[in-house]
Amino acid sequence: SICSHATTAIVILIEARASSHANQLASTTLAFLGASTPMAMASSTVPPCLLLLTIVSLAAANGGGNNSTDSGQVRLSCGASASATDSDGRAWDGDSASKFLTSANAGVAARASYQDPSLPSSVPYMMARVFASSHTYTFLVRPGRAFLRLFFYPTDYGNRNASSALFGVTAGGVTLLRDFNASQSALALDAAYLVREFSVIVNSSGRLDVTFAPSTGAGSHYAFVNGIEIVPTPDVFTAPVPTFANGGRPDPMPIRADTAFQTMYRLNVGGTAVSPADDSGRFYRAWDTDFPYIFGAAVGVSSKKDSDVTIRYPPSVPPYIAPEGVYASARSMGPDPQINLKYNLTWILPVDEGFYYLLRFHFCEIQYPITKVNQRSFYIYINNQTAQEQMDVITWSGGIGVPVYTNYLVVTTGSGQTDMWVALHPDPSTRPQYYNAILNGLEVFKLQTYGSNNLAGANQRIPQKQLYQGEFKRKSAVAGVVGGVIAGALLAALIGCVCACAICRRGRKYASVVVCEPESIPEQPAHGLPSPKERLKVW
Repeated sequence: SICSHATTAIVILIEARASSHANQLASTTLAFLGASTPMAMASSTVPPCLLLLTIVSLAAANGGGNNSTDSGQVRLSCGASASATDSDGRAWDGDSASKFLTSANAGVAARASYQDPSLPSSVPYMMARVFASSHTYTFLVRPGRAFLRLFFYPTDYGNRNASSALFGVTAGGVTLLRDFNASQSALALDAAYLVREFSVIVNSSGRLDVTFAPSTGAGSHYAFVNGIEIVPTPDVFTAPVPTFANGGRPDPMPIRADTAFQTMYRLNVGGTAVSPADDSGRFYRAWDTDFPYIFGAAVGVSSKKDSDVTIRYPPSVPPYIAPEGVYASARSMGPDPQINLKYNLTWILPVDEGFYYLLRFHFCEIQYPITKVNQRSFYIYINNQTAQEQMDVITWSGGIGVPVYTNYLVVTTGSGQTDMWVALHPDPSTRPQYYNAILNGLEVFKLQTYGSNNLAGANQRIPQKQLYQGEFKRKSAVAGVVGGVIAGALLAALIGCVCACAICRRGRKYASVVVCEPESIPEQPAHGLPSPKERLKVW
């Protein structure tokens, strides 16, 4: 009997350790042993040998806290030869000669030619693994769902130009990226680096293959990656069942449990960015500020929770769904009801066409006097379709300081990219006390296409301003030189004119018929420069 209990306890400990929740590990083990606290366990009737086994197992599960493979997580600095820590203090293992490079064609390690000041850390961005042909990383992790994050710093690596990196990535049988050009995407976003986050399913054997393959069509194409991170998670996507935002009667739209997702947006609405180190559940998610995506000048009012309000997670909202920082800040429409009734609080989010999208809205009333039902009620619109009427956060959550979230599903058609519109507007149908709306957080996830097992979209379009920025700078330099020459010529003409006038004045002593005029200047100068008359108008 003791051996049986010990074996079962070991299994529980191993599974809890793999789940990356140390607190869950301890509580699960204690509950199995019939004790609510370590002190109670010490005074229980559990055999001493089993107590010792439990203590040893707990110590082993919590040991090596900085090891990147602890708790089933993987952090791989590709191209690096040794372990190093990032700015958050997390350890990254170098992939050189590691167990994750299983094939003979392991590519080459390369160092970035330049470190952009905006990089959050040199790890894992300054080293890369470069592939001239297809290569597969094989990871052994806990079966089930996991975040897979790919880190890219598009710059020149040796004699390889950043613009020549064109490649695809597959994982778990799903195409994540196709003909991906990290340099173009970074330029389109005006960013120095990229992090692509996916949620994939690890098969029952615990094996996850991640393959990088250069695109065909040119021998100069290559693939590269700077970092790979894998974080096992529970299923945080398929529940609650989303409703289809179709503008009519919303219908439940269940999502298959084996669906792969790509994170398109994760926004802390009304608040500042939340770093991966401050995320909940040890998932290391990044939450961006929503301000860049607000449409127009009507940005509403951002606010923080009142000092006497405490965020209290209900059983229906596990703390790992979103960190407290997301629920402790919000954006609302403003204090004037008449103004609020005349506009929508709107966000515009560019997405890939031809996919379904899961939108998760996070709500929490955090300021007094909003404590009762029907004090604030509003519409949720997605792509100009009504997703929700009479959205009352207090009704849904049960009280102030209590988080709640809800899911909606939308579909896009076509190919290329399009803008997704998300808007809030007061709903006066129930005559609420305040004509206002509120939002604390917003996540947008792209769903794989089931037939083709595809998540890959087109490369992001580069705005014209950024596309020709280099050319504009060159033309500006040329224009500066030309302008300098013209300015010098004008100055010389002006000096000559002054001298001529002086001579004329002296000549008037002897002949009053002498007339002084400057040398004529053409009305249409060369190279399209404005005429002197136009120049006076401009200046």
